Amino acid sequence: MDIGTVFPQLEIGDDPATLVDYAQRVEAAGYDHLLTYDHVLGVDPSWEDWEGPYDNADQFHEPLTTFSYLAGQTDTLEFVTGILILPQRQTALVAKQAAQLDRFADGRFRLGAGVGWNPHEYVALGEDFGTRGRRIEEQIDVLRRLWTEDVVDFDGEFHDISELGINPRPVQQPIPIWLGGMAEPVKRRVARMADGWLPQFQPGEEAEAHLADLAEYAEEAGRDPDDVGIHGRMYAVPGEPEEWVERARAWADLGADYLAISTMYQDVDAPAAHAAHLEDVADRLGDAGLL
Repeated sequence: MDIGTVFPQLEIGDDPATLVDYAQRVEAAGYDHLLTYDHVLGVDPSWEDWEGPYDNADQFHEPLTTFSYLAGQTDTLEFVTGILILPQRQTALVAKQAAQLDRFADGRFRLGAGVGWNPHEYVALGEDFGTRGRRIEEQIDVLRRLWTEDVVDFDGEFHDISELGINPRPVQQPIPIWLGGMAEPVKRRVARMADGWLPQFQPGEEAEAHLADLAEYAEEAGRDPDDVGIHGRMYAVPGEPEEWVERARAWADLGADYLAISTMYQDVDAPAAHAAHLEDVADRLGDAGLL
């Protein structure tokens, strides 16, 4: 199981030097990947009946441009969007940006995608929230073709591409596409179309039930369930090293291929302190033979 970190979007600040220091320190500590999630716009919380977990006061670095910057400052760290809200974006532009990032990172990139939950963000970006499920499925097909074919001819419900292509294309052809989310349609989509899944559960009975569903749906789609990767996530609570090891081992026992460790929401007192805390976690996981 490869172990990485969740980029502390909300707490790392906006100094580029701090971002680079974080990426270089977690890479040096032995972590394999850096995962970040995405919002383009934040809602003013005074909006009537607004109950979203984020608003315009929450800081989000744009994933693809941030990763492009960090790719040139690192050597082995893999970059993962977990997730990019794909249906609110132009597919061909994402294909182009992701291909460029994959070039800068020399193939160290996975595109984790999802449909999101914020209709206001969709409206502001000019896309239809109500069709996001159908749109992402068509987008996956279009992305893979743009990444692997010189010229693409595609006439679908949401895309009309007539003998067009991107150049340069990515190092990976295609870039792996992982999907996030937990709803029933998402699990079926993962089983049919995705290289892997970024679920939101923790190891236990709920996880085992969801994974049993995924295996069933994959077999129905004519796929080997083992071909669908699993990328877990866990918090590292400061001062609880035994729990770090226990949680990571539980993910390994569950069969996860990847695990991202998050330090957000843990009262880490300064942007640079996230990297220091992860160095402590890496030491303990290394002693346990997990990193």
